[in-house]
Amino acid sequence: MSQLDNPDTPPDASAPQDEAWTCLLHLETQVQLTQASLIHHTTELSTLRQTTDYISQSLQALLERLPPRTAPSPVAEPSQAALAVPAAAPGVPAGPQAQLPHPALPNTYNGDHTSGERFFQSCLTYIHLSRDAFDSDVLKIAW
Repeated sequence: MSQLDNPDTPPDASAPQDEAWTCLLHLETQVQLTQASLIHHTTELSTLRQTTDYISQSLQALLERLPPRTAPSPVAEPSQAALAVPAAAPGVPAGPQAQLPHPALPNTYNGDHTSGERFFQSCLTYIHLSRDAFDSDVLKIAW
């Protein structure tokens, strides 16, 4: 009986098909590992679906216990008089050229990634409070 008659028996180490046989064994091992991984992930997915269903049912039960929602009362727009800065506001000089003090410049960014969001927000705040100085997107970007 030859090697070709019994494919379950590995060939001799000296056979020319040794490399192909090794590759085939490696592929079979990989298929088995992939199948085991698939079974594991399918089980995890099933567990997650059950958890999601449970959470959904719990939220629905909570929503049913809430009192009916009423329409919110309309918010009145502030009048122009309420938005105006009084002429005798403390710290603001009276007269036609009365202006509010300039906002403080943001601190210099030091490159620390943990403080990047804080620096960005301080820049946005400065730009927002200094609208007259940033009348175009080009100026905002260049600054």
